[in-house]
Amino acid sequence: MIIGSHKDEVIKNIEEKVAEQDFNSKVEVDDASLSRDEKNALVDEFIANSKTLKKRVDTLCARAITDSVSRMVNRKTRVEGAKNIIGITSGAIITSNHFNPLDSTIVRTAMRKTGHKHMRIVSQETNLAMGGLLGYIMKNADTIPLPSQKERRSEFFAEKIRQELKKNSVILIYPEQEMWFNYRKPRPPKRGAYYYAAENNVPIISCFVEIRDTDEMDNGEFYKTEYVIHILKPIYPDPNKSARENSFIMMETDYQQKIEAYEKAYSKKLVYDFEDSDIAGWIGRNASMAKSTTLAPMSVVEEHKRKSAERKVRRSERRECKKVKRKTRISRIFRKRR
Repeated sequence: MIIGSHKDEVIKNIEEKVAEQDFNSKVEVDDASLSRDEKNALVDEFIANSKTLKKRVDTLCARAITDSVSRMVNRKTRVEGAKNIIGITSGAIITSNHFNPLDSTIVRTAMRKTGHKHMRIVSQETNLAMGGLLGYIMKNADTIPLPSQKERRSEFFAEKIRQELKKNSVILIYPEQEMWFNYRKPRPPKRGAYYYAAENNVPIISCFVEIRDTDEMDNGEFYKTEYVIHILKPIYPDPNKSARENSFIMMETDYQQKIEAYEKAYSKKLVYDFEDSDIAGWIGRNASMAKSTTLAPMSVVEEHKRKSAERKVRRSERRECKKVKRKTRISRIFRKRR
């Protein structure tokens, strides 16, 4: 699903940032540009409204909308590695690559399927300025705004994270910071997510989303895509190390896991040289290289075998997710009884 316009400009910005080896900067061209006072006002309004009856109603409505969108976007999304998080019943920080305004629905789908219903999403404060349906969701669908000012982070954000983790919520934080539209490669992370995990003594649920092109066109420039979310091995803080020490170790471990997941998914080494195929679904600058002109159609027998193999994999993954969900529920019951 293509959301937003000016994708040619966005891709050009991505290419320039890759050339500069600057992997955490903004590349979108339609994002709001706000002053410090405007950002503070948005966060203040969010905090002021957080305990009102209207906010509770809006949250319920936004959750219903998000659940509906999640089902629509992720009808064919696969979840691999669910068994890696068997036994996690406490709060946790989730990390994943960030490439689409709706990619949190992929993570939400995976967490729901494995028994983690209460997922919160850390979002940049500028997203609170968005309008329309997407803006309504950003303001109300279990989001926690991340203030850009350090003093606001310590007085509001850190405490909110602590409260949610204490309630055993899982919190999605994008360590890559900025969204890079349909960019397949994992980018070097920033340390914040890992510091909050270490400070609160909770694990990192490490995820990587693989983006697969289909043969169906979305618009004149892009093919539709499907997703496989890989749940990697959880990363725990070392009780004998400080939060700062742990944050660096956990960050590097997570980055290496995502690199390995990328290389396994795409059968290629991670090299930060830009090429058209880095942007999932994009036909590219040379339209004559489009898949529709280069791929020979499958025979009926080959297509049947492919679909049969896919169904088998999906059934296996569904069984694994149900098993993990059941064990997570049982573990929570025993934990409450202690």
